[in-house]
Amino acid sequence: MKILLLGEYSRLHNSLKEGLEALNHEVVIIGSGDGFKSFPVDYKVYSVFREKKALLFLSKAILKVFRINIIKIELAIKYYLVFNKLKQFDVVQLINEASLKTTARLEIALLKKLFKKTKKVVLLSCGEDYYNISYALKNKENYSLLTPYLNDNTLAKDYAFTLEYVTERHKKLHTFLARNYDGIIASDLDYHLPLINTPKYLGVIANPINTDIINYTPLDLDQKIKIFLGINTENSIKKGVLFFEKALKIIASKYPDLVEITITKNLPYNTYINSYNQAHIILDQVYGYDQGYNALEAMAKGKVVFTGAEQQWLTYYNVKEDTIAINALPDVDYLVKKIEWLITNPNIIKTISVNANAFITTHHNYKNIAAQYVKTWNTL
Repeated sequence: MKILLLGEYSRLHNSLKEGLEALNHEVVIIGSGDGFKSFPVDYKVYSVFREKKALLFLSKAILKVFRINIIKIELAIKYYLVFNKLKQFDVVQLINEASLKTTARLEIALLKKLFKKTKKVVLLSCGEDYYNISYALKNKENYSLLTPYLNDNTLAKDYAFTLEYVTERHKKLHTFLARNYDGIIASDLDYHLPLINTPKYLGVIANPINTDIINYTPLDLDQKIKIFLGINTENSIKKGVLFFEKALKIIASKYPDLVEITITKNLPYNTYINSYNQAHIILDQVYGYDQGYNALEAMAKGKVVFTGAEQQWLTYYNVKEDTIAINALPDVDYLVKKIEWLITNPNIIKTISVNANAFITTHHNYKNIAAQYVKTWNTL
């Protein structure tokens, strides 16, 4: 099977490609590399205007005066040139509803061109899109990535990109995709909940993790307990990082002889994935029901991760609370108590470490997940 994976924001498509290639399929990834994260892609489409300071200033001036977005036009032209080079594919899979990051009108025109070169079109819900942002705005669950905004509308500027998914402008692209894709897949339970009863919904296929290249090392707890927080400043509010930062200040002051805390910001992926190798505890995100990609990779390494591990996830995988990952909540006192429980009971850290690695091997192995994708695509 010949497969095109369009877009890459977390390493999902790279791990899926590795799994598919292990099953003898031919796979191409097109994307930007996602800024500072620098994910590998086969065809890199990025904006020079965005990456050069002088050109970025010029593009902002043009946008302000003439209302013309040079960056999005540049991206559209580059995607057009790449799409011209492509042959036929059996499946084209989009990473999300705005996989090209250009204007809705240009994206529709480009996707029409691309869809002529494939038999099947599949959309992933593994990030923000019309479905999950509309759902979050209804505030049905205990919390979501929109919780900070719903509690404080002065954060509208911080959520401008997110709220773009429910504008009339984007809804045109959303409607076009809904008419043209053959199915939509959720990568975890956070994206599954908004898609229940949605036409063409194919269900959850868990994130693929390449367990062959992520090394599990038994934790050494003879010295201080090492706690790691890696911050992406672009989405720190949506991740609830502030709660982690406040909790760490309390832990640092109460247990200076027991813990060693490391905080990083905006690391490229290849640097980030190795920056916490010596850590025992990873603080990932607060506003989640299931684990995102960073959490899963850390769990594969045997780290104890504070992340989404809500009751829906416990039920879905039939696991017990605090045995695989620690459910993080937007509550500083709660986070402090959970961290205290771990650092004063190091044997629990070792147990969760082993369980976390086994869970990833069982439920997220990249070859098994790739096989699930192929089986699902073949049903279309």
